[in-house]
This record gives sequence, C-alpha cells and structure tokens, in this order.
Amino acid sequence: MTVRKQLHLAAHFPGVNSTTVWADPRSKSQIDFASFEHLARTAERGLFDFFFLAEGLRLREHRGRIHDLDVVGRPESITVLNALAAVTERLGLAATVNATFNEPYELARRFATLDHLSGGRAAWNVVTSSDAFTGENFRRGGFLDRADRYTRAAEFLATARELWDSWTPEGLPRPFAHRGEHFDIAGEFGLPRSPQGHPVVIQAGDSPDGREFAASAADVIFTRHGSLEAGREFYADVKGRLARYGRAPEDLKIMPGVTVVLGDTAAEAQERAADIRRLQVSPQSAILALEQIWGVDLSSYDPDGPLPDIDPDPESTLVQGRVKIADPFAIAEKWRALSREKGLSIRQTVIEASGRQSFIGTPESVAAELDGFVTNDAADGFILVPHLTPGGLDEFVDRVVPLLQERGAFRTEYTGTTLRSHLGLPDPVWKG
Repeated sequence: MTVRKQLHLAAHFPGVNSTTVWADPRSKSQIDFASFEHLARTAERGLFDFFFLAEGLRLREHRGRIHDLDVVGRPESITVLNALAAVTERLGLAATVNATFNEPYELARRFATLDHLSGGRAAWNVVTSSDAFTGENFRRGGFLDRADRYTRAAEFLATARELWDSWTPEGLPRPFAHRGEHFDIAGEFGLPRSPQGHPVVIQAGDSPDGREFAASAADVIFTRHGSLEAGREFYADVKGRLARYGRAPEDLKIMPGVTVVLGDTAAEAQERAADIRRLQVSPQSAILALEQIWGVDLSSYDPDGPLPDIDPDPESTLVQGRVKIADPFAIAEKWRALSREKGLSIRQTVIEASGRQSFIGTPESVAAELDGFVTNDAADGFILVPHLTPGGLDEFVDRVVPLLQERGAFRTEYTGTTLRSHLGLPDPVWKG
C-alpha cells in the first residue's frame, strides 16, 4: 500500500523586503508582542510545523540615508521565541541567526535554552554574511571574504553540534575541545542535552555552495521557485546530493517560501493579488528597487515611464546593507527584455519581475496546487509569507487547511511534541 505523501507548513512572520503591505489599516506593529502571539497561535491552530523569524543586523541605507522598513526594526528573534514558547504548546520555533557575527558556544547555549524551555521545538536558520557594511557593527567587521562564508558556517555548525553532544544522553557532562581554522575552543558546555538532541537546522540559499551545505548539514532548506518545473529540478538536485553524506532523501525537507491569495472565484483572487502587488510596489519603491540593480540615482525617472537605457554601476555603494546583486548587467537586460516584450513601465516591470512565487485562486484550487507540488516532488512543504501583520494567515488556516486535511495531504492533529517529530526527521545520533 502506497503511503500518501504529507505536506509540511510553516509560517514566516511578515516584515521582509516589499512583501508586507504596511499601508493596509489591518497591518499592526512588528514590535508589540501581541503581533507575534497572534500569528503563532494562528499557525498552531492550523497545525503548522513551525513559526519562522528572519533577522536584520543593521539599518540599511539608500542614497546615504537610512531607508529600512525591514526586520531590523523589531526585537531580537530568540528572545521573541522564548516568550512564544510560553503561549504555544506544539508549534516549532525557528530563529534566523548569523554564523558570521556570533560565536559557537554562546549561540549553542541560547538555542539549547530555547529547546529546553519549549520542550523540544527549537530551530536555527543558519545564515552568513560577507557584508562589510553590516560587519561594522561587530568586532570582526567585514573581515570575512565572501568565499569563506560557508566554510566558517560549516565549522560553526559542526562546533555547535560538538557542544550539544558534549553531555551524554544520560545527563553526564564531558569536556569538549575544538581545534579548527575558524574556532579554537575548549571547556565544558553549560547545559544538558536538550529534548531534540540538536535543534532543527534550517538553511536558506540557492547557490551551489548553499545547496551543498544544506545537503551536508541541514534538516530543512528554505528556498523559492517560480514554477513546478523549477521546483522539481531543485528538489532532484538537492536530494541527489544527500547520499554522499550518508543521508536519506527524507532527512532533508525542501520548503520554498510562498504567498497565497484567495478569492471566492479565480477572477476575484487574481484581482486581489494585483491589488496587493500594487500596494507592495508604490511608485517610489519601484524607483528604489531599480536603483538597487542599477546602482545609480534614478530619482529623476518617471515610474510610469520606460526603464533607463544606461548601464548599471557594479561598484556602486548607493545601497548599503542589502545583498549585493551578483550580476546587475544580466538582471538589467532581463528586465529590459520583459519591459519591451510586454510594453511595461518601470513600476509595472518591477511588479512583474519581483513577485514572489504565489498560489492564487479559490481555496479549493490552492489546496490542489499545493498538494500537487508535493506529490510531484517539487517540494516537501511550504513556508507561507503573508502580506499582513499579524492576521495574514487567518484566512488560509480557516479555508485552505481543512481542504488539505480532506484530501489526506495534511495532519488533523499533532502526533508528537517536538519539531523533529512534526517534520518526520530522525533524531540526531549522539557523537560524544
């Protein structure tokens, strides 16, 4: 008998880049704890696997001025999740924390603490940075070459796991010692082995190095793909890398970040989606998005006019604190071709080109499409990125989750207590 493949769901707290519609009167604070509690409780009511927080480490600048409506304006993630552990019972709690600007002992201790306090629901989204602008906030500001980001992250994670394994499963502490290229530490870890053994490790990235790092060390990979075909290609590639590390395909869950827009009819859903995109990309933000690629001041351009015919400046420092565009010339040409093909203005091009993969339709059609991605091996599940804080998941939980359950594609109750049990991940083997 064939077992029906189950999909996994996670909730991403809004507030990243241009996804959130701050102008909507229903949009609330990203600092008030009530916002975090509302979204987390909604996700748990929907039987989601985990709740996911992004991280920002420095206010971004644009044309020499602070310009940031992003996650750096809200409280530190692990602190928020420790508080959420007290108002939730089963929901996993995932924090994005940078492996470039932290130390293994301190971070391993903080995640072990969250895992203990939550009863085994902690997760760490491992990210890296080679950005000297962000690094100025830290003692090692900007020291790390881009090529070394993943080598440090891999050693950082391996060191943290050595610390988590330094206590025996029976609760006996043992000394640890790590001697490596990036870390040289020895001593005794301050906490017993936590309920999951190791917190769940999430990795976000699509580069060859990122895929390899995920295959070697991660439990979940957070990615994005615009089509079923692209998802299937990514899924096959990453899953195909697991065997060389002695891992099975089910040991790594692939969960793209997606948005969902619902309507009572397909036409209504499309109209709502278009309205949301127009609110996400105002005329001013369209010019700002263009400047991030071109690297030059384009404030004199009309958002309703054509794209600039000048070349980007790859050495520009006009925008500070955002991930640098790897090949601005290729992106600029792609956007120009899109604009020419469809007769689009600057704002229309930004709306068309920068839209996150979305599922748009009636609750029935969205449930079927989500299920289809999973059954066709384009994903193991999804991290939902709502456009409203904090009520952006309410409609999905009320209208789509029951349909997924009716299809037999999603759980009707939590069957375990830890995040690893929700995700169907094996317990880590103790290597003390």
